[in-house]
Amino acid sequence: MIVYEYPFNERIRTLLRLEDLYEKFIFFLHQSDPLQHHVALSTIFEMLEVAGRADLKSDLLQELERQKHTLISFRSNPNVQTDMLDKVLEDVDRASSALIACTGKTGQNVRDNEWLMSIRGRTIIPGGACEFDLPSYHAWQKNPAEKRFADISAWFAPIAPLFDAINVVLRLLRESGTTAKVVAQAGSYQQMLQGKIYQLLRVSVVQELGAIPEISANKYMLWIRFMSQGGDMKPKAVENDIPFDLTLCNF
Repeated sequence: MIVYEYPFNERIRTLLRLEDLYEKFIFFLHQSDPLQHHVALSTIFEMLEVAGRADLKSDLLQELERQKHTLISFRSNPNVQTDMLDKVLEDVDRASSALIACTGKTGQNVRDNEWLMSIRGRTIIPGGACEFDLPSYHAWQKNPAEKRFADISAWFAPIAPLFDAINVVLRLLRESGTTAKVVAQAGSYQQMLQGKIYQLLRVSVVQELGAIPEISANKYMLWIRFMSQGGDMKPKAVENDIPFDLTLCNF
């Protein structure tokens, strides 16, 4: 199954973008080639661009606190497994405490590093990080992989709590949804949402069907049109029925 996600608002869209960048960062950080570590470092710069919103930290803290109170209220439910609930509450408390401990603007340690800022300024230029433009960066890339790994990890460490919090919030959001099995008749599916507010839509499709959802949604209506992509051809509408799993998520 391939899972496609659609955010209903800018807040969730930002969190999904940061999650995607974090996954890319972790992958390239744990490689050994200098070019792969260059991507990891460049990804940190991208993270700072996306996370530049001043209220992101406070938004996450408020959401974690709200989720904590909601989860605590489940203790009185006899159908809830207490040990699993305690584990989730522990994750929420840990993420919240680590985020509170972060001081200053997100990524300020990177912004205060003139050398990193010189690299950032060149990486936005196509081919701008060549050795003749940044000889000191070229020399750093010749360090052993372990040294480069340690340096990049240290530069990322002050913003790591932000991504731990994002991971917890998105996990709780995804787990809040109920999945329904539906069919897109002739490749098209519509559902009235009747003004109910959702934050995230998840569509799961069997990969072998070759069906790619194009999603449009607001608080009143959801519309999904499945397309197919063959080689270099322009995507075209699917005309046969497509079964898929639909999950609407909201805290």
